[in-house]
Amino acid sequence: MQTTDSGLPVIYDPLPHAALLADYCLSAGAGERLLVAAGTEAVPLVREVTRALLSRGARPVVRLEYPGQDDDFANLAADAVLDQAHPADLSDVEALDGSLRILTPEAGTSADASRRARLTAARAPVAAIRSRKKWSLTLYPTAHAAEQAGMTGAEFGAFVMRAMFLDRPDPVAAWGEVREMQARLIERLTRADTVRIEAPGTDLTLRVGGRSWANSDGKRNMPSGEVFTGPLEDSAEGVVTFTVPAEYGGRVVRGARLVFRAGEVVEASAEEGEDVLRAALTTDPGARRLGELGIGTNYGIQTPTGNILFDEKIGGTVHLALGRSYPETGGVNKSAIHWDLITDLRAGGRLSLDGQTMQEGGLFVG
Repeated sequence: MQTTDSGLPVIYDPLPHAALLADYCLSAGAGERLLVAAGTEAVPLVREVTRALLSRGARPVVRLEYPGQDDDFANLAADAVLDQAHPADLSDVEALDGSLRILTPEAGTSADASRRARLTAARAPVAAIRSRKKWSLTLYPTAHAAEQAGMTGAEFGAFVMRAMFLDRPDPVAAWGEVREMQARLIERLTRADTVRIEAPGTDLTLRVGGRSWANSDGKRNMPSGEVFTGPLEDSAEGVVTFTVPAEYGGRVVRGARLVFRAGEVVEASAEEGEDVLRAALTTDPGARRLGELGIGTNYGIQTPTGNILFDEKIGGTVHLALGRSYPETGGVNKSAIHWDLITDLRAGGRLSLDGQTMQEGGLFVG
């Protein structure tokens, strides 16, 4: 069990987690209609978030999903349900001021990968409207998430508390320190035009000139610790091997390898879950191009947990997202998917800006 500086054990507590989400991540205001969406396992956190929002004068809308609900939709839905969003779903999300999604990792999916891809594509218009409003994403420490990370429930709960700075007297101040550090990185990245990523099985170049870099300081992802941009959509050239296992639609993908020409995936393979990878790439035309280049800066997260919310933030890694760009970066790629895939640079990797090394072996140079 991890301990605080005082020697007391760190125990997961939904109360400070909820306060951080309501005040720092959502900046909940009086009268705002805010969606709180989660799996049923997260009810303890959902309850505290709802109470926090109500006490701040907001109008929380709570929606719970049972385990395997998306599998049921993918497996059982008629074609009309599987391929098109209902107008009421669109009008409902239009009426929101913001949303919070609480991840509740669960065991693997039974859904067909191609039907899952169709469901994701059908939901894209709803997701697009939601992304234009304020939103935040976090995780509730489920038993499956702990098992996936190779930890006991208590160990994983303590890990979550520390990753979010909830074990500190002032978590908001701690995230302010992250924001200042990342601002210094962005000053350097903004001057670059070409980024090169090198590692065993990877030699990929991207162009980022004219694009904006975002400072991910915990407001949208809790926890966070990354800077990211949208690379020029036709610029990716070379090969990349993703060394950190990734999950997509409840299926694990290991050892994914992509070859890019003029920004588009022209070859794809994986050691495990290749059918999932190929199905994701066929979701729509934009799924074969990159919507994001991210650089992890959170050196407090060092071991992959099997959950992208944590793993993409690992200090010494980079991640590339297939599909949808974030408009604030200047990216214009459109897709129903946004799937982050991670490669670890800590063992013989290098990140270069216009031929100058920025990161070697996972550590920033200079």
